[in-house]
Amino acid sequence: MAAPGSSMIYSSLLFTVILSLIQMYKVKFASSELMTIVGGLICSLLFLLMLTFIGNYQELSGMKTGWGAVILAEIVSLIVASTVHRVCITTCFLFSAVFLYEVDKIYGMILSKNDSKARRY
Repeated sequence: MAAPGSSMIYSSLLFTVILSLIQMYKVKFASSELMTIVGGLICSLLFLLMLTFIGNYQELSGMKTGWGAVILAEIVSLIVASTVHRVCITTCFLFSAVFLYEVDKIYGMILSKNDSKARRY
């Protein structure tokens, strides 16, 4: 597992690269129905990267991560999606909800493994 500092740097770099690629190809993403859905999917990846960045920053700062990080990351990704196409906003929101559910499920599995290890010893 990556350290919070390096994970924060990698997520910010990926966020910047994907954001610039979305802005470069926003005409392509708005050209057809399928591409608007793909644009929403890519904007939801921005949500995931921004959530990773904020969570790692808060962990390094000693603060507790909560729903504020989720809302901020969602607002940023929806604003980026709105620069591409209106349908991208909706698909970005839906894909982000699925990603958030999956991240929560993975975190729950990791947390339960850590609890079971702590009980054994």
